[in-house]
Amino acid sequence: MLNWAEPKYIDLPDLRMAYWEAGERSHRPSIILCHGFPEIAYSWRQIIPQLAQSGFHVIAPDQRGYGYTGNPLSDRGGPEDVALYDMAHLCGDLDSLVSALNIDKAVFVGHDWGGIVTWQLPFLRPNRVAGLIGVNTPFIPRLTMDPIKAFREALGDDMYIVAFQDYGLAETKLGKDVARSLRVFYRKSDLVSPREGPWVNFALLKILDLDESTWSGNPILSDNDLEIYANAFKRNGFRGPINWYRNFTRNWENSADFSQSIDIPSLMICAENDPFLPPSMAQPMSKYVHDLETHLISDCGHWTQNEKPAELTHLLIDWLSRRFV
Repeated sequence: MLNWAEPKYIDLPDLRMAYWEAGERSHRPSIILCHGFPEIAYSWRQIIPQLAQSGFHVIAPDQRGYGYTGNPLSDRGGPEDVALYDMAHLCGDLDSLVSALNIDKAVFVGHDWGGIVTWQLPFLRPNRVAGLIGVNTPFIPRLTMDPIKAFREALGDDMYIVAFQDYGLAETKLGKDVARSLRVFYRKSDLVSPREGPWVNFALLKILDLDESTWSGNPILSDNDLEIYANAFKRNGFRGPINWYRNFTRNWENSADFSQSIDIPSLMICAENDPFLPPSMAQPMSKYVHDLETHLISDCGHWTQNEKPAELTHLLIDWLSRRFV
């Protein structure tokens, strides 16, 4: 059983990365589990044991800015350091992690922001990738316009990704009551009732101003799990993780020459009720990802590892066992 209070550490360029490891190495590639926002490696707690018992070597890091890993060593804490959280650094961390652990190639599994990073590895670190798995997050080809401009035009200035661009605003507001801020995220998606008010355009900072009893959906974390998540964000705050969002434009600018074609064995796992990343977003993927298998988890919202861990684990083990014999 993993001790989530005692990670292993490894020194990477400009970062001391915390990670957890389970299972024995074999002829099969190792599995790297990449969390999203506002998550930590602990989000994979119900997935890791089953993968290990099925014969896979599994690694789950707290990524740059998160949990026990924390911020880069050179981060001085100001807006001048936002670029330390761009895609080149995030993919470089995963490359450096597997290299430091003497792993040649790995299968990378990414949820939410972890999925965005995972789908960029074939362009930035192709020699490290044996397979790709998106959980909720599909491969999205490069937009024809700056993503922040696109978000603003579609959903307005209050949409959380747009609001996150205002340096210092979101991290201050989310940090005032960390547990409450996490509760606004970790809720079961309610797609039966129509979204109203700030829920329509995902204005999460506005939703935080509302009475919690009016929030849509029911909480999905136990008190114990919420405390573990909250302690992780109290450790380093939200600034580092939110800086990932502040690199959308930079990442878009730096990806102009990427081919938008992926030939690596890939699995896409969609969640039926995800309001942020609906299954419809994955429909065009086969045009760009040429060795793709897709599955749908029913009655599941955005937080798949917490909401449907058994179904997710089954799909992971089934595909991994068939593709990496």
